[in-house]
Amino acid sequence: MDHDVEKYYTTCMKLVNKAAEVIETAFYKTKQVESKSCDMDLVTETDKEVEKLLIDGLHLAFPDHKFIGEESTAGGEKCILTDAPTWIIDPVDGTMNFVHSLPLIAISIGLLINKKPIIGIICNPILKQTYTAKDGQGAFLNGTKIKVSGETVLAKALIATESGTNDDPAKIEVVLKNLGALLGKCHGTRSLGSAAMNLASVASGGCDAYYEMGLHAWDMAAGQLIVEEAGGTVIDTTGGEFDLMSRRVVCASSEKLAKDIASRLTQYEMERD
Repeated sequence: MDHDVEKYYTTCMKLVNKAAEVIETAFYKTKQVESKSCDMDLVTETDKEVEKLLIDGLHLAFPDHKFIGEESTAGGEKCILTDAPTWIIDPVDGTMNFVHSLPLIAISIGLLINKKPIIGIICNPILKQTYTAKDGQGAFLNGTKIKVSGETVLAKALIATESGTNDDPAKIEVVLKNLGALLGKCHGTRSLGSAAMNLASVASGGCDAYYEMGLHAWDMAAGQLIVEEAGGTVIDTTGGEFDLMSRRVVCASSEKLAKDIASRLTQYEMERD
């Protein structure tokens, strides 16, 4: 079957622009907030509204496509990735930031076909930043081509990471141990509060690397392609091949830096998506 990737992309971008307006309108207003897996794992009415807007619009345009969405999965739908064209959606990545009106948030959408990333879109409606990539066509920020920094040396690298929303003491211990393994050995660490924004920052050269354990497919699907199309490397935290459903990632401006970081990390085992 032939796929009209340009049509998929333009249709999705129109919906992303509509979703961005919804988020902009809600950003500085009082939010209706609920907890999911723990008190730090939040969802708002905007997360649900935006995901519905995106999935309904894409389903109407492409009724044979499949979907994996953060909020629908949290509501009990199965997270199943097949060879069918599949849109993987995080309607508001960085919900905690959104709740606190901190503008490091993003709509994150990836399209996979035969389990291969084909389209990646990360849109920050508040900062007016839209990162995009199509397979084999490079990565862009607001239409201007971007590339990773190319840094290979840990001592010169600025590294992004997150503590995550898990309140498991064993996970917290691993997070602190891994942070300790890198502090003093790199330029510094940053935590933007959004996996999508961390990935986009590596793609555009603002950070040299990003690692995290405890993510989900919707956190990484768009960013993986954008980083790779910007010339970066995306691997597993063990140093092996990246697996979107494994809930962990190291991405970096070079393979050498990615492997170096991975070699220093203590692993935390989680159930797959």
